[in-house]
This record gives sequence, structure tokens and C-alpha cells, in this order.
Amino acid sequence: MALLQIAEPGMSAAPHQHRLAVGIDLGTTNSLVATIASGQSRVLPDDQGRMLLPSVVRYTGGEVVVGHEAQAAQTEDPRNTIVSVKRFMGRRLSDIDTTQTPYVLLDTPGMVSVDTCVGVRSPVEVSADILRTLRSRAEASLGGELVGAVITVPAYFDDAQRQATKDAAKLAGLNVLRLLNEPTAAAIAYGLDRAAHGTFAIYDLGGGTFDISILKLSRGMFEVLATAGDAALGGDDFDHRIADWLRQHWALAASSPGETRMMLARARSAKEALSSAPTTTITMTLDDGRSLTAELTREFFEQLTADLVSRSMAPVRRALRDAGVAADEIDGVVMVGGSTRMPHVRAAVGRLFGQEPLTDLDPDQVVALGAAIQADVLAGNKPAGSEGWLLLDVCPLSLGLETMGGLVEKVIPRNSTIPTARAQEFTTYKDGQSAMAIHVVQGERELVSECRSLARFELRGIPPMVAGAARIRVTFQIDADGLLSVSAREQISGVEAHIEVKPSYGLTDTQIADMLTDAYGKADSDMAVRMLREAQVDARRLVDATTAALEEDGHALLTQEEFSGVQAAVHALAEALQTEQDVQKIKLLTEALNAATANFAALRMDAGIKRALAGTRLTELQP
Repeated sequence: MALLQIAEPGMSAAPHQHRLAVGIDLGTTNSLVATIASGQSRVLPDDQGRMLLPSVVRYTGGEVVVGHEAQAAQTEDPRNTIVSVKRFMGRRLSDIDTTQTPYVLLDTPGMVSVDTCVGVRSPVEVSADILRTLRSRAEASLGGELVGAVITVPAYFDDAQRQATKDAAKLAGLNVLRLLNEPTAAAIAYGLDRAAHGTFAIYDLGGGTFDISILKLSRGMFEVLATAGDAALGGDDFDHRIADWLRQHWALAASSPGETRMMLARARSAKEALSSAPTTTITMTLDDGRSLTAELTREFFEQLTADLVSRSMAPVRRALRDAGVAADEIDGVVMVGGSTRMPHVRAAVGRLFGQEPLTDLDPDQVVALGAAIQADVLAGNKPAGSEGWLLLDVCPLSLGLETMGGLVEKVIPRNSTIPTARAQEFTTYKDGQSAMAIHVVQGERELVSECRSLARFELRGIPPMVAGAARIRVTFQIDADGLLSVSAREQISGVEAHIEVKPSYGLTDTQIADMLTDAYGKADSDMAVRMLREAQVDARRLVDATTAALEEDGHALLTQEEFSGVQAAVHALAEALQTEQDVQKIKLLTEALNAATANFAALRMDAGIKRALAGTRLTELQP
């Protein structure tokens, strides 16, 4: 008798076979790939044993060079050697300080691109080259094809930046099992899933972005309570501070692209040296052959960048406030990202939380290690120690719809646990309305004009009804990657429209960082504007309905004096809508019109009942 192996189509015939999956930290400065081997997560090295892959890509006439070789050539070929490309994701030319970059930048549709010797390259394409190198490293090391990868992103990446990351992975030939927030990945790597309970803060200062997440852990369940950050703050900003100081110290009016790149490289080396030494010497040779030297002390460097460290503390306080916990209630603070090696960063975090941060894992590797654990679970391997834990992440910014008056109706509030789906019912504004334009927005402000537009679509085929009779159910669904889809359905007719929100990559880093700050700083004025707009919408609806009723039944049911009284109240309110910005006055005039039409409404109701019962016998009304 022959034994047959039975498997689901497309699945391994050997259920016990370990599926090859990896976690990838696509970083601003360095990138890594990690996997699970013998139940332990480990970073995969290249053929020379190096764990970190510099996130640097050089384009030459014949090939694409990624990593250490590209990094070594950055000063000799600065225009074609792209570094820190993650900071260009979703940014336009007007958002970038071109004096800090040696590239030829183009303001192409969607986001800025770089003009290289092999043609124009977008940040998505450059990122894909980095991911392709990591994929090749993993497949060579593991001896097989990958079934998928978990790729980490900053917690404060918006919908467009997450989609750009997925697009880059697709270009690199990777199957994305999930996009995972970097601070959450770090928590997994620290083994916090095995903690009995507690509330932890993940302070993640990378090369280009800053994130803070507050997590609650309860016997294997991760729940992200709140997240905040600054998408325009990272280790690169500390490098630029040193480079700016060097220009002033050496009295350099201008620098060539090669000198600019070399100065930033020397600044980065000095920053790293000052993490372990009180002073360092910076030397550099200019294009004209001059050799320059400067001494930089740790004390002066800390003074030079003190405001950058302070800038990271505002999102930390905001996240604590959103999570509803005090700094002294945090059970542990995990430091993530190479930039957290700076002593004054660790000292500032320690002062805020009143405890020493956790730094026993390599801050450069911790995110990739956590992503590898999640990838192994999603691939179906369920390694020992990973069974039985549940990960609940959150969306960083609120999502909603535009309503009458240019107001935002939030459907999914910020810091809602994902994946999630929420629905809300809306209705028509005018009689006979057969279509509805649906505008999806993201942000914390009350006005559409102050939020970020994500998508627009239309629901057509609504049966003509009186205003307010139609019931349109709009459903927002966010998947585990934080990506959004929206559907609208008219409940009576069943007509439906749906859109996968794939916005253009047009949100600037500054917009992301400022969204919550603006929301807090302008909450009072926003609420005042919202109250005014809502009063105006209610008043306009009443004016339109009363005008229509007067045209239909006014002369038949009212005396000339009554008709003139109602008409005068309508005109007074209509005029106020054109000129008045005082919400109380509009409300008073609205109440006056309601009072003026009370008798008219009763007469119309009586007339309607008489018309409905005309010709009906009394016996026909009995049950």
C-alpha cells in the first residue's frame, strides 16, 4: 500500500516543513533582515559577516550598487549615490532643504524624484533596490525562496507612506505578510509578550523619524494604547547640526556636492564617537587640497542639539496623555534606534520617566528581530514562545468624511485598535437627491480644509426621496497594515460603491508632525467654527423646507397676515446666513422661524391626514 501526502493547493506537502519568512527593518540609515532559526530570532549577515546594510544606493552606468560599496563611493559620486531615501517618502520639492542634498531633485507627480545617470528614480524605486538586496541575502542564507516578509514602518507613517512601502516591496519581489509599526516590533523582540503585565513605553529615534508608543501588556496580549511621533526628526538632523557648525567654524561660504556629502559623513562619525568619548577630532580635505581640523566636545554637541532632544519630548507627553497614564506609571522604557545611543538622549528619557531605560538589546537590531518573530507566526510556523499572544496595534490619525458645511465627521478616531471596521449612517440633504459624493479625509481638525484628503468617490442610484429619508451606511475598514478601504451602501435600494484608498504620496513630513499639534492648539477655535457651520446647515435646511412648504400650501392654509409673518421670518434667517457669523444670533433666528411655522406645520399635518383619509369608511379604519 502506498502512502499519499495530502496538502491544500499551493501549500507544502509536508506540514512540519518550516516556511521561510523574514522580518525587515527598512531604515533611514541602515537596514536589516532577520529570521527565526531553532526558535530564536537572529539577524542574517552578508557574505562578509556584516549585519547592517547601509541604506545607500549608487546608480552607475552598468549596475546598481547597494550598501557598503555605495556608501564608500558617496563622496566621489554624490549625485548618483542616494542616502536616507526614507526621508523623501511622500515629500515634494518644496518640502526639502535642497542646500542639504547634493542631488538633482525633480518635483515629479506624487513625490520628489532623483535624476541619476540611469534616469529618474523615485524613493519607492530606491527603497525597492534596498529591499531586493535584503531579499537576496536572506534567500542565499536560508537556502530557499521566501514565502513572505514583515516589513516595519514608523508608527507615524500615514496611509500614503505605508502604501509606498508596500509598493517598494512588491517591486523587490517580496510578499508582504504585514506592515508592522517599528516600536511594536521592538516590544516583541524584547520578549515583552512573556511579561505577566505592565505598561511600557517604546522610544524609537531612528535615522530619519521619531516614534513613541505606549503599550499595555497583559499575559500575552499586546495592546498599543497610544502612539505619537515626529516624522521629520531623526539622527540625520543631529548630523546636519554638526555639519552646519563645521561650515561656520571653517568659514565655508559654499561647498561642492562631494564636500557636502563628506562633511555629513564626518559629522555622523563624530556623533557616533561622542557616544563613548568626551571629545573627538574632525578632519576633512577640501576639493582645493586644503586640510581642515576641528575639535568637538560632547558637552558642546549636547548644547548644539539640546532643542532636538527637547523636541522629541512633546510627542512623548502627548502619547502619555492619550494613553491616560502618567510617566511614573510606566513599568519600563525600551530604547530603539541607533540614535538612542547618544548619552544626552538617554539621560533626557531617564529624567522624564524617572527610571533607567532598557538598552540591553542592540538598538539597531531590535526592530528587525521583532519583525522576524511576527513573520514566523504569520507564515504559519508558530515557534515556541510565540503561541498564544495577541497583537493589537493602533492607527495614528483619525479618519472620517466631509459633511455639509465643510465639516469632518470622524468615523475612526486616532489610536483606535487595528485591524478594525466601523460604520456610520448618513442621509441626503436635498429632496430627490439621487447621488452622494463621498470625501474621505484624515486628520484631527474639525474642518475639511485643515485635514488631508485621501480619496473621493460617488454613490449613484439612490432612489429619489425627501431629504433625510435615504439611509446611506458608510463603512471604514483598516487592515492589519494600517491601510484603508471605504464602502457606501444605500440601505433601501441596496446600491453600493467601494474604494481602496491608495492616495498619492503627497503628505509632507511636516504635515504629519504638525497634525496633532495643530489639533490641540486650535481645538477651541475649531469647535467654535464647527458650531457655527452646524447652525448654518440646520438653518439652511429649515429655510429651504419652509420656502417649499409656503409655495405648496401657504396661500391655501394661511391668512395673508400669517403668510407674511412666516415669510418675514424666512427672509430674516436667510439674510443672517449671508452676513452673520454669530452662532447665537443664527440659533435665535432659527428658533424664531420654528415658532412662526408651528401653526403652519399643524395645519399642513391636518390637511395631509384629511387627504389621506378622503373616501375612507370608518369601518375600514378598525382593526
